[in-house]
Amino acid sequence: MSDIYGFGKKGEDITADFLKKHGFIIFKRNYHSRFGEIDIIAEKDNLLAFVEVKTRFEDNMVSPAQAVDFHKRERMRLTAKTFLNKTFIDYKCRYDVSEITVRMENGEYKYSLNYIKNAFE
Repeated sequence: MSDIYGFGKKGEDITADFLKKHGFIIFKRNYHSRFGEIDIIAEKDNLLAFVEVKTRFEDNMVSPAQAVDFHKRERMRLTAKTFLNKTFIDYKCRYDVSEITVRMENGEYKYSLNYIKNAFE
């Protein structure tokens, strides 16, 4: 899905709000390294969550979580390692996926969130 209309940004905003409501502090958004990008890095109780946000329309043939393939997971791991090496943070870490599904309802876009903790190791 092209993000020309800001669906990806909206999905990241929804996820960041969700994390804050659950006691996380947003450390960084859209963290880049030479290996790739992590959409959100959040911290709670000495745990860092490296979060990939995938926003898709509900009729998409591939679920948002399925779009986080082997290569994306590897790029996330390497980017997370780069972040940890630069910041010297020694917290437990996990990789989460936030699935944002978009549907049209009464002429408006509606968003739903499915947050998957420990989506992969």
